[in-house]
Amino acid sequence: MYFTLIEPVPGYERAAARERAVGPYEDHRWLWKFFPAEEGTPRDFLYRRLDSESRPRYYVVSRRPAVRTSHAWHVETRDYVPKLGTGEQLHFDLRANPVVTRNEDEKSKRHDVVMQAKKHLLEARGLARWQDWQDEDKPALYDLVHKACSDWLVARAERLGFRVTKEILAVDAYTQHCGKKNTVQFSTVDFSGELAVTDPGVFTRTLFGGIGHSKAFGCGLLLVKRI
Repeated sequence: MYFTLIEPVPGYERAAARERAVGPYEDHRWLWKFFPAEEGTPRDFLYRRLDSESRPRYYVVSRRPAVRTSHAWHVETRDYVPKLGTGEQLHFDLRANPVVTRNEDEKSKRHDVVMQAKKHLLEARGLARWQDWQDEDKPALYDLVHKACSDWLVARAERLGFRVTKEILAVDAYTQHCGKKNTVQFSTVDFSGELAVTDPGVFTRTLFGGIGHSKAFGCGLLLVKRI
C-alpha cells in the first residue's frame, strides 16, 4: 500500500486551481488522473481533503503509487506499512458518512443517523417537524449531532480493531451534501480524538479499507499519528 500527499506547488496555486474542479463529486473524478488505469478499473484508493491556509491538500491511501501528471501539483508518495501493537494510543482524524441500514419493503436502505435521531425524538412527542418542537427540553442541534455520530463510531470501532476515547471525541462540521436537483445525497461529519488499537491486524485493514460509505466522495480514510 502507498500513502500520498498531493498539494499545489508553491507559486503555482492559480494553475493548480484551474486544473481542479470544486466539490466532493469532482474531487473524486479529478484524483483519478494521479492513478491512471484502464476504463472500468474499480477505485483502489481512499482520500481525504484537508485545506491548509486556503490550499487544498489531499491525503491518499492506495494500492498503486501515484503518478505526477501536472507541473502545478506536488506529489509525494511513500510505502504505507503501519507497525502497530495492541494497546497503542493514536490521535486520529476521520471524515465519515454516518448512516445505518434498515430493511424496508424487503429492500435495504441507508439512513443518516442524525436524521434518524431527529425522527425518533419527534415521533416520541407526536410532532412532524423539528421546528414544531418549542419546549425547553428540545436538544441543541450540536448535542444531537454529537451523540448520534459518536454512538455510531463507537459502535463500529471494536470490530474495526480499535477503541475510541469517547470523553475527548470531537464531532464537528456535520454537512448535508446536495446533488444537482438540490436534494440531499449524503452527509458527512468530521471526527477527531484518540483511540487505542485493540487488534493490530484488523486495524491495519481498517487503515487500508476505510470506514463506512461514500468513500468515493472523500469519506472513510482514517488518518492517524502516534501520541
